Amino acid sequence: MRLKADLTLLFVSIIWGSAFVAQRIAGQMGGVYLFNGARYILAALAVLPLAIRAGQSFSPKKISRAQYKWMGIAGFLLFAGSALQQVGVVYTTAGNAGFITGLYVVLVPLALLVFWREKQHWLSIVAVILAGVGAFLLSTGGKFEIKAGDMLVLIGALFWTFHVIVLGKYASKFETFTFSVGQLFICGMLNFGLGIFVEPIPAFHWSLVGAVIYTAFFSLALAYTLQIWGQRHTPPADAALILSLESVFAVLAGWLFLNETLVAIQIFGCLLIFIAVLISQFKEWNSGIIDHKHLVEGR
Repeated sequence: MRLKADLTLLFVSIIWGSAFVAQRIAGQMGGVYLFNGARYILAALAVLPLAIRAGQSFSPKKISRAQYKWMGIAGFLLFAGSALQQVGVVYTTAGNAGFITGLYVVLVPLALLVFWREKQHWLSIVAVILAGVGAFLLSTGGKFEIKAGDMLVLIGALFWTFHVIVLGKYASKFETFTFSVGQLFICGMLNFGLGIFVEPIPAFHWSLVGAVIYTAFFSLALAYTLQIWGQRHTPPADAALILSLESVFAVLAGWLFLNETLVAIQIFGCLLIFIAVLISQFKEWNSGIIDHKHLVEGR
């Protein structure tokens, strides 16, 4: 059972990594906010039966004001992170986006130190420094030229960071499936609302439809469900390490499907970020923050 759970989590990380390819394809076809709106609302609808099966009520009167508040905050952070990531993917590679997005893992302890005054272990600081250097090498290739896409994805990673913290500190007080459906739906509606005003409706294309379906039902709904089962049979530290491979699979998927390549110094940057992610997740495994983020949200 343990081996089966580990392989399941590995499959989840493959799905999340490959999703960057689908996002980049959609971005190249002009799909940003409307694309995000479609996939997040579809994901919410996909998770909804799980909550109903669990016997949860979705009557507005039975959801507390506090839950509405934190679902709104989590949904907004999810919207900001996903929107910036999707816009950034238009101007950068799937591999870059995957690794830079993974910075949220090492930014969590830094944010907790600065905004919540929670003392962090020195290893967390080392991880932040390594990740920063790695992101610089990956994004610039060692030159003092930052690509617009990389910066947008990096700013998006900041929103993912606060989303992790909100889920870890506040979402755990509420029923998981209901909260997840709520934040996914809010995120989707915010994307739709913005997209209607700033984006033309993209022309119908099967590649775009496929990207919506894949990211909604696989990287959000299916991976989310498999993640819940896998973590029931795998220790948190092992689960976190396996899921951190998402960024590696993002690079591999970009290479396989989009013919994206990295020069040696960028590969070294990837290595530094990967080491930083491992250090951070290994250090923070017992805090429950990282694991709860993946459990509630999925990717």
